[in-house]
Amino acid sequence: MSSPTLSKRQAPPPAPDSRGRGPWRERAAFRQALKRNLTAHGFLVGAVLCFSFFSWYPMVREFFLAFEKREDGATVWAGWSNFTYIFNDPAFWQAWRNTLLFTGLALLLGFAVPFVVALVLNEFRHGRGYLRLLVYLPVMLPPVASVLLFKYFYDPGYGLFNRMLGAVGLPDQQWLQSTDTAMLSVVIAATWMNMGGATLIYLAALQGIPGELYEAAELDGAGILRKIWHVTIPQTRLVLSLMLLMQIIATMQVFVEPFLLTGGAGPEGATLTVVQLIYQYAFTFNNYGSAAALGLVLLVLLAVFSAAYVRLSRVSEE
Repeated sequence: MSSPTLSKRQAPPPAPDSRGRGPWRERAAFRQALKRNLTAHGFLVGAVLCFSFFSWYPMVREFFLAFEKREDGATVWAGWSNFTYIFNDPAFWQAWRNTLLFTGLALLLGFAVPFVVALVLNEFRHGRGYLRLLVYLPVMLPPVASVLLFKYFYDPGYGLFNRMLGAVGLPDQQWLQSTDTAMLSVVIAATWMNMGGATLIYLAALQGIPGELYEAAELDGAGILRKIWHVTIPQTRLVLSLMLLMQIIATMQVFVEPFLLTGGAGPEGATLTVVQLIYQYAFTFNNYGSAAALGLVLLVLLAVFSAAYVRLSRVSEE
């Protein structure tokens, strides 16, 4: 007959696993992981909410606003009338011509100059850090301060650029007051303000190129131009393609430089851009429907261009 003490004996606690952790340690680890995940998801939810409120909601609201208009203090459905209005506005086509001109000039300077500067900086072995700081310094300045600095340089009476021209015997220029030089003046200022970031990106890509490729090119008798064409550009093609796409999108949305340098439209509308025209529709004429319609047109064109560019880049890589 079995003993009552033995019959009521409890089962021994589970033994710890091979790593020496018991159930209480597993529960503690689970609570710690849960707390860590909840914290991470909390920050993620906050970021998504902020992004939704400040990015997604304005995009959706702009889409509906492009098909609405205000009549007698009430918002009514306008259909395609806002698009008809902007397409029949002569300023619409002038703004697109100026924007495309700015983009073309900005790519000639803003895309090529930073790459050339990065090539030069990459050849230095001493003081490269100070040179990087010097190149990136304009990016750290507030855009308004940089633009006002160039506005002083362009002054026809006492500006630095006219003084430099006078020192070499050349006539003074009406930089921002002439239709011939207004857009070029804006491009020069924008290039100086924004080239620092692109230069550092190109410099990082150049420093990732193996030195053996240049040594092999030198053994084949390649000069500096042939090394750049056959080694540097192919090795940095991905970065160059990405920067080209980003710069085209950025230059198509230029606003700060022409707005502060020339008051927006400039002489005879020579510096009127698409984004500046959106600003005029909304805050000068209080025509928010037309402003939203023009913004939607710009968004669609940039999206189509980006998709086509990415597609062509993939085809060329294959």
